[in-house]
Amino acid sequence: MMNTPLSRTLLAATIAGALATISMTASANLSSRFTDANGDLVADLPTDESQWINPSTLVFSYTPVEDPAVYAEVWSDFLKHMETVTGKKVQFFPVQSNAAQLEAMRAGRLHVAGFNTGSNPIAVNCAGFVPFTMMAAADGSFGYEMEIITYPSSGIETVAELAGRSMAFTSPTSNSGFKAPSALLNSEFDLVPEKDFDTAFSGSHDNSILGVINKDYEAAAIANSVSNRMLARDVINADDYQILYTSQTFPTTGYGHVYNLHPDLAKKVQNAFFSYNWEGSALKNEFANSGESQFIPITFKEHWAVIRTIDEANDVTYKCS
Repeated sequence: MMNTPLSRTLLAATIAGALATISMTASANLSSRFTDANGDLVADLPTDESQWINPSTLVFSYTPVEDPAVYAEVWSDFLKHMETVTGKKVQFFPVQSNAAQLEAMRAGRLHVAGFNTGSNPIAVNCAGFVPFTMMAAADGSFGYEMEIITYPSSGIETVAELAGRSMAFTSPTSNSGFKAPSALLNSEFDLVPEKDFDTAFSGSHDNSILGVINKDYEAAAIANSVSNRMLARDVINADDYQILYTSQTFPTTGYGHVYNLHPDLAKKVQNAFFSYNWEGSALKNEFANSGESQFIPITFKEHWAVIRTIDEANDVTYKCS
């Protein structure tokens, strides 16, 4: 791991070509659809009560993974708990991409969600997402690291040796799967995507990890929280891949609701997260593999500050129409 402070690393970083292709780019400014009277950087509840929504069925989605069906089962007990707390039917919505998840909330079809680290700023600014919690360990610690990995026989022993090779990212909205490694590679190793090495987008961290192991990609940037869970499920083995770089710790998936959810229902949704009993649950069995066993309160303004810094370093601006 490099000793250069992350703040200096990120502020020095620039991305020339790859970010120009992102259709929804990033900034601290909310879409004109929303207001932020209290300065907390998330959309206010509309003052016009006719704009509040109180659906008979709450739709919930978890950040895209290779096999959404696996996570439908992982979340099933939690969603039953949410049904009990809210008095609403709760439906799991499997999403195949970050863009699909963002558009679903933006279009009013998604009410409660877990957006991955890098997607949180876009979801907040463009879709009216209000994050209020994330998973943490029993002692309150939280987060994950970005890793750059390769397969053992790739001939790549250091990050600098990615020059002239190929590397997979997950999606343009992902922090550990694109934005953070892009800033790092540029500032620390003078490597620019598509200029110094070829790139591809796999769609998810699972796909990137398996793609490296199967030698579809020479290297990939991934979140180690995902690889840890795959290791625990025996989907992969530790000797299947080699870690070239490990970053500082970042906040993990942020969970929240759409901004115009009826405030009484929004409070019940929040209570569902904070009152959930993890013991013996499929949720604990899955996420204990990355050291997580509770939901803790968070704010977008405080806990996503480092991610907004990464976006600024990458010269990314949100354009929400």
